[in-house]
Amino acid sequence: MFLTDCAYELPSLCLLLVCCLSNNYLRMDKLNVIGSLREITRQMEMLDALFRHATEGIIVVNSEGTIVMLNPMAVELFGYQQMELKSLKIEDLIPARFAAKHVQHRGNYFAEPKARGMGSQMELYAKRSDGSEFPVEVSLSPFQTSEGQFVVGFVIDITERKKQEKRILEANLEIQKLNAELEERVQQRTIELAKAIRAVEESQQEVVRALEKERELNQMKSQFVTIASHEFRTPLATILSSSSLIGKYTATQDDDKRQKHIQRIKSTVTNLTEILNDFLSIGKLEEGKMQNIPVLIDYNEFCINLIDEASGLCKEGQKIHFKYEGKPQVWLDKQLLRNVLFNLLSNAIKYSSEHKQIFFKTAARAESVCIQIQDQGIGIPENDQRHIFDRFFRANNAGAIQGTGLGLNIVKSYIELMGGTVTLSSQLGMGTSFAVSLPLTVPVELAAEHV
Repeated sequence: MFLTDCAYELPSLCLLLVCCLSNNYLRMDKLNVIGSLREITRQMEMLDALFRHATEGIIVVNSEGTIVMLNPMAVELFGYQQMELKSLKIEDLIPARFAAKHVQHRGNYFAEPKARGMGSQMELYAKRSDGSEFPVEVSLSPFQTSEGQFVVGFVIDITERKKQEKRILEANLEIQKLNAELEERVQQRTIELAKAIRAVEESQQEVVRALEKERELNQMKSQFVTIASHEFRTPLATILSSSSLIGKYTATQDDDKRQKHIQRIKSTVTNLTEILNDFLSIGKLEEGKMQNIPVLIDYNEFCINLIDEASGLCKEGQKIHFKYEGKPQVWLDKQLLRNVLFNLLSNAIKYSSEHKQIFFKTAARAESVCIQIQDQGIGIPENDQRHIFDRFFRANNAGAIQGTGLGLNIVKSYIELMGGTVTLSSQLGMGTSFAVSLPLTVPVELAAEHV
């Protein structure tokens, strides 16, 4: 009667138990019976106190899932009046989205009942009388009576725990966010520091380059003074001597002698002009004022005219042999090309003795021009060949042959300005050969017209 009509009437249960026990002990000693009844009553009172004052909700259900007993804390947790719980199913205290599956879970549990906890590995929610939900932790314990199988459930409202966990989670997320921001700031500062270090290193490199440039400039000035004092003094002395002698040759029969000295003056002036042009070219290259401006030229005719000009420098018995292959017109910078070819041809003439031959071969291909200028001159020592394009460098066997050591340096700079390359091969006493390759560059606007 107690299990079906009442939520928590343990005193009535105690009275029933006392009556039953009284009938069984009619033949026992009266004092023993009274003592036993008092002990039973005391234990039942303690059990009733534990049941009523427990801080956990206690719910007892039968095998059909009907609530048969619950303590005051359970009534408080779920917000029902005591009589409202009569005949309720345990699924009535579970959110609707879980209730259907819970019927099956309940059946499975009663098929194999055992004490166990719930909620440690999953989120459990209970439903109050007003429909609101709250998180719970539940533990189950089955027991058997003469009326059948029952399960007692201990329910704990873990709302505050969840709130605390949420606060901890939010705090952890905030800490993670702060850590991420700190790491980002550290990374940013590291990048900024690396940039600053690179800037300092670049500044140091610029200072080193500037100092090196200044050192080279000072060296160049010193070398220029040395060369100028030698290369200028001798030609000027020649001009002065020849001009003085011309003044003495007044007679008509002395005309050949006058012409000889006039030619010496012209040749000397030409040499001085070349020296000055070399220094002017170096200055323009250093200042970045030289530009590669390709134009369409009749390359074969250009080479022939240049050979005629250079032939005036040839010594007795010397001759320039010319061979041309390929298309007649090419796109190249006319002035840069002239300076390169004239310098190489004049060197071939200057460093070759009388009756030695100079060979000039060129081929104009679809995308490049190949040039080879070969002489039968004194050649270049093997140890000097790797320095031959250095500024102010002259081979050890150059001797008294006039030169500034700038010509080949300028040639290489002009060729590189045109995007080309230059190589040499030389054998001492046998001659030297220079090979030049220049790419043909059609102006962008003209190339677009032919696309």
